[in-house]
Amino acid sequence: MPFYSVARGSPGVSAQASAITCKGEYQVVQGQLLATPYCQDNYLAHVAREYGTRVPARQIRNNPNKKAEVCRFMGFDARVSHICEQYRNNSPAFGGR
Repeated sequence: MPFYSVARGSPGVSAQASAITCKGEYQVVQGQLLATPYCQDNYLAHVAREYGTRVPARQIRNNPNKKAEVCRFMGFDARVSHICEQYRNNSPAFGGR
């Protein structure tokens, strides 16, 4: 699983102290892996780029339609199929089943 580290800066807070570290689709919190939407979106963008899609994670996080588009394109991949579940199999895009 690839590691990703994203600094979320605030005035007066060091980047290291406020960094979000992802391992694949999981966030590393006090040495434990925790599934979070933030890291799942990063991982989805990573896998999408392997398919040749040029999409930044920030766009997937901030635009639900872009996430749906990416999931329809490559959401069948076993690494992200659970992340894209609501966007596949004619499921409603928003609101669940």
